[in-house]
Amino acid sequence: MVVDTNSHGEISVAGDKQHPSNYGRICSKGAALAETLDHDGRLLEPEISGVTVALYTALEHVAGRFRDCIDNYGPESVAFYVSGQLLTEDYYVANKLMKGFICVANIDTNSRLCMSSAVAGHKRAFGSDTVPCSYTDLEHADFIVLTGSNTAWCHPVLFQRIDRAKQQNPALEIVVIDPRRSPTCDIADLHLPLKPGTDTVLFNGLLVYLYQHGRMAEEFVQQHTEGLDAALAAALEVAPDIACVAEKCGLAKDSVERFYRRFAQTEKVITVFSQGVNQFSYGTDKVNSIINCHLLTGRIGREGMGPFSFTGQPNAMGGREVGGLANQLTAHMELENPEDRNRVQHFWDSPAIADKPGYKAVELFSAMAKGDIKAVWIMATNPAVSLPNSEQVRLALEKCDFVVVSDCIRHTDTTAFADVLLPALSWGEKDGTVTNSERRISRQRRFMNAPGNAREDWWIISQIAQRMGFGAAFDYQSAREIFTEFAALSGLDNRGSRDFDISALANLDCDAYEQLSPVQWPVNFSTPSGTRHMFTDGRFYTDSRRARFISVGDRQTAQLISSEYPLVLNTGRVRDHWHTMTRTGKSVRLSAHRIEPYVEIAPGDARHYQITEGDLVKVASKSGELIVRARISEEQLAGCLFIPMHWNGQFSSLSSVDTLIGPAVDPVSGQPEFKYTPVRIKPYRPAWQGFVLSGERIEVGAMSYWACTKAHRHWRYEIAGDEKPEDWPRFSRALLEDGAADAEWIEFSDPAVSRYRAARLVGGRIQSCLFIEPGHSLPARNWLGSLFDNVGLTEGERASLLSGRPAAGGQDTGRIVCACFSVGINTLREAIQGQHLSSVEEIGAHLRAGSNCGSCVPELKQLLEESTELLPAQ
Repeated sequence: MVVDTNSHGEISVAGDKQHPSNYGRICSKGAALAETLDHDGRLLEPEISGVTVALYTALEHVAGRFRDCIDNYGPESVAFYVSGQLLTEDYYVANKLMKGFICVANIDTNSRLCMSSAVAGHKRAFGSDTVPCSYTDLEHADFIVLTGSNTAWCHPVLFQRIDRAKQQNPALEIVVIDPRRSPTCDIADLHLPLKPGTDTVLFNGLLVYLYQHGRMAEEFVQQHTEGLDAALAAALEVAPDIACVAEKCGLAKDSVERFYRRFAQTEKVITVFSQGVNQFSYGTDKVNSIINCHLLTGRIGREGMGPFSFTGQPNAMGGREVGGLANQLTAHMELENPEDRNRVQHFWDSPAIADKPGYKAVELFSAMAKGDIKAVWIMATNPAVSLPNSEQVRLALEKCDFVVVSDCIRHTDTTAFADVLLPALSWGEKDGTVTNSERRISRQRRFMNAPGNAREDWWIISQIAQRMGFGAAFDYQSAREIFTEFAALSGLDNRGSRDFDISALANLDCDAYEQLSPVQWPVNFSTPSGTRHMFTDGRFYTDSRRARFISVGDRQTAQLISSEYPLVLNTGRVRDHWHTMTRTGKSVRLSAHRIEPYVEIAPGDARHYQITEGDLVKVASKSGELIVRARISEEQLAGCLFIPMHWNGQFSSLSSVDTLIGPAVDPVSGQPEFKYTPVRIKPYRPAWQGFVLSGERIEVGAMSYWACTKAHRHWRYEIAGDEKPEDWPRFSRALLEDGAADAEWIEFSDPAVSRYRAARLVGGRIQSCLFIEPGHSLPARNWLGSLFDNVGLTEGERASLLSGRPAAGGQDTGRIVCACFSVGINTLREAIQGQHLSSVEEIGAHLRAGSNCGSCVPELKQLLEESTELLPAQ
């Protein structure tokens, strides 16, 4: 990204046209970054038990409590839970402190939740956590398989790269494998809506098909792999033929055959996989079933081909490099390998080194609940929302003797449990490196000063390490010192025996580190300019230097659907939000596309459960229950539901989806099963529903349901209640009154049907409004929201206020479709019809919508199709 600051101090963000990862493209979240850089809601001072203290007081306190815990209960009683939001330098220092000086491996990361099955699959097949591909391969492929990845919304820059490749190469065919017909299917030649969890059947069947149709790369397999016979035998048991695969996967036989035939006949094949593959109780087997097919055909280590894991966080790869997972050492060395442990211990000059894996994420919080973990330090993540079985996670945090949270945001669901809060820097204030999905290391440079007493994560960790008695090993003065130490360690006794090697960067001085260009590892003295493809010589990192086929048998999810829980719940991202909304929730435009937590349900299922569009519904599993809004979608597979992962206690009540997710994990990777939870659904019929628009955040109290979102100059609340207030005016004043003496109220009430509307004005300007109905047939919110921009209301606006819609000639832009440029659906419809726009390109030229990240393009195409259907027959 390129950041500019004008003479007024206003910051603008754009894509860096020279960066090889994006060439100037950024997603909607990137485009809105400038909106999240203010200090509103920031944690700027340390706190102990809710009381602001001096920074060094907090550091001494944390160090003393950790030291006491270790002395009294042993080092196994403490743990760190870190994040892919950390920079590599932060990650390295945290890992060094825990594994080399506290001397246990109780450090794990939220990356466990998104890509640890990919790590485990890579290590089983290749002997190392190596992603063999580069983004450029997407432009050279002739067949791209997108499986378990809503790339259009989750990796929109890469999606646009694939879309452009398809436009430039008419021979390129794209298959999307996903139970949902997601926006990614917009560019698909074939969509395979398989039954959830049957991926291993599909790819086992592909392996059998490739072998039986003579597509094995015999020389490659014989010279560079091992284990084919066992893997093939297992695949034959699970998926002996196409008919069996089609039946088990719930697919049309001819669709399966088309997929298999195209894969077999095309040399340049990329298989992109992401969370829909990883987030299962057998996600590692899924990964290996994909890799098996590439190994059989020798489609790896060359341009335009290979299995390609798209990671979910900015520095998930960097965390893997430094050993941020509980079962890793640093620099891709092995915790179980005594030679690696001795090497690292000697290099760090540490008293000992962890010699066995620590608690993985879900295990860690279970151990906390049992009292085995007495002290935990959580960095840059929100596990009270993001971990499965989240109610139990909250109970574990409540029970833990000592909880430290370092974050840039003051109020999150997790900071509520902290004994100590440490203020950390945020994007724009931090200096260091990150590594993306293609192994490319990029510099992140600060352009803003540290606010308040917020500090770099590596600095906070180093200061506490020094106060724990480990001073000499943590006397860092800059991120560069940490990076060069890490680079030197990566090359120690390496000589090609390990994939991760950035030793050519070990001697960077300050200027060279500052100017470091994006580069793909390995970066050593043999490849000083980096490495585009791995395994080009057919040599891998197993003991035999051969890749391993992994036998993948018949697999079942941890829980099965039943008469009590007959539906399958899938979770994932929406287009414009990120993780638990602690940052994106600050942005008006990112909050405009999906304003409320919801569940997608197929039309047939909706009819069966007597659910209509916009209803509030209860979704329950064995682990918990939540209330969300129903969205009926033709794109949803029958028998399946989808709920986004983002909403939390700061933005909703009873809507955190991970309340529903059980604690089942993959036995190899420890990754939770977010993509398959048996649930039930039923309508929720509150006594009344409504919404509030308010210029200030309000306390909604004990509503039966509420969800809020930030809008331009106001906040929007969707609310519902099980009991009717006896006095609606009293209710509204208790909710909205702020003590202003000159407030004017405009009201309408029909108590017989629980219909009430009110608006509160001060000095002729709207301050808040409340609309209540017995159901959810309420006015649109956009026009009412636009009134908060006005200094005062016109007579026409005042007269129309309680109707909730503009008078004749007024404008309502409608809900936002394009977040990058804040273009509403009504504006788009009017332009399409009035200007006779017939393509996404014409919409972009006229309104700019769809011309940046492109993630709204599928919706724009849908609007164009709807407009065509409305035209009179010729």
